[in-house]
Amino acid sequence: MDSVNRLRSHPVKVFLSIAFLIFFVPQPSRCQNYDWPQFNFDPQHSGNDTKETKITRQNVGSLHQLFKISLPSVADGAPAYLSDVQTPGGKLDMIFVTAKDGHIIALNAASGDVIWSHQYGTGNYRINNRSNPTYTTSSPAIDPDRTFVYSYGLDGYVHKYRITDGEETKNGGWPELCTLKPFDEKGSSALAVATAKDDSSYLYVANGGYLGDHGDYQGHLTTINLHDGTQHVFDANGSDQNVHFVERPGTPDWPAVQTAIWARAGVVYDATLDKIYMATGNGPFDPKDHNWGDTVFSLNPDGTGSDGNPVDSYTPTNFEDLDREDLDLGSTAPAIIPTPDNCSVKHLAVQGGKDKVLRLINLSDLSGRGGAGNVGGEIGRLVDIPSGEMVFTAPAVWVDPQDKASWIFVGTYFGLAAYRLQVDAEGTPGLKLVWKQSDGSSSPIIANGVLYCAVSGSIRAIDPVSGKILWRDEHLGKIHWESPIVDNGVLYITDESGHLTAYGL
Repeated sequence: MDSVNRLRSHPVKVFLSIAFLIFFVPQPSRCQNYDWPQFNFDPQHSGNDTKETKITRQNVGSLHQLFKISLPSVADGAPAYLSDVQTPGGKLDMIFVTAKDGHIIALNAASGDVIWSHQYGTGNYRINNRSNPTYTTSSPAIDPDRTFVYSYGLDGYVHKYRITDGEETKNGGWPELCTLKPFDEKGSSALAVATAKDDSSYLYVANGGYLGDHGDYQGHLTTINLHDGTQHVFDANGSDQNVHFVERPGTPDWPAVQTAIWARAGVVYDATLDKIYMATGNGPFDPKDHNWGDTVFSLNPDGTGSDGNPVDSYTPTNFEDLDREDLDLGSTAPAIIPTPDNCSVKHLAVQGGKDKVLRLINLSDLSGRGGAGNVGGEIGRLVDIPSGEMVFTAPAVWVDPQDKASWIFVGTYFGLAAYRLQVDAEGTPGLKLVWKQSDGSSSPIIANGVLYCAVSGSIRAIDPVSGKILWRDEHLGKIHWESPIVDNGVLYITDESGHLTAYGL
């Protein structure tokens, strides 16, 4: 009797055999949910979502709109996302956005329904004490213990809210002062959170000025210890002061103005060096007088420098031209690049700017001369942006899992460019342009090997190696600083029409 006939003659055995196979064959497990706690995913603001598994290059073409909801106001930044939150209404995934009018809004990530919201609006403040109301382009950040979310208010403070019900913390230093001149000093950058090597966690709040560079403002960073609420202020003008300046002729104030810290990413944290990095806009560069215009500088994780100055700094040799022509070096923040073993520089970053070029810099010795206050020191030649445009976005950085090559994606209003890190025989790094598009892009991100970017009216998914468009949707509103996030199989983005749109498989 053959094997088929033997099975047919024993139906019970057939049933048990099938049951055995069903029970013991390994089944795919549900992917563990993960969070997108701050702008561009991580403390480095790499824009590289390494945890996404549901959307792939193979299925991204089937994305479709899940919902589009109207927010109380335009959110001109990126959302934050927290999964598996135990709320009074049950376990939910939640989205958080900071709106231009000072709202913080918590929403159900599956439906877009508002769970709670608060607003610290402009009140009687007007930009430069004139007629236009103040606003913010900041993005929220989530506490490392997943209990609180932080958001910038138009009252000059950053506020701390309980995730589950929105109750605000009003003790232990909270809300925390960020500026005494909210009419002159703007919260442009996203809030950032990092946990240092000593396990201390900090919130970083950067301030700059409003469009036009008017008013009595000094760019500065407020660093808040999330354990005890203490803070340190590093003033990009008057760096030896550690105070919040007031409007002149009051005291304390500083004679130099501008030098905004206003890049989308604000502050980036390098875990290997245990330092934070940021860049400033046009303003005076005079280390003897503690002024740091058009400079990339590093600080300790608690926001302190060294002897009233940054720990280290990089300033282009043409800093006077940049200042005079309003070509802010700090229109974007340093993007940290993973470096291969054969690279002579182990801690590398790319720095863009309004002067339409990219620079490679050494994060462990920014000027190549040791310490703050020197000029020059970038690595190799300057690289022109192919679209000939200023860089106002945060680059995304990605390592191709196939060949371990590092890639950098840079967006402008009129283009998106993909660069691959090249290392020559002497170990000197450089950037090679691999492909470019003319569609334009706000700050791009990459998730599970798929590159995403948005421009007014459109959002698209791209193969990062070839530049091939894998998916596109043409139903967005206007895009300014808004940029997408991807979390647990859903793509989210806000727009200038005051919408939050979600796409899923």
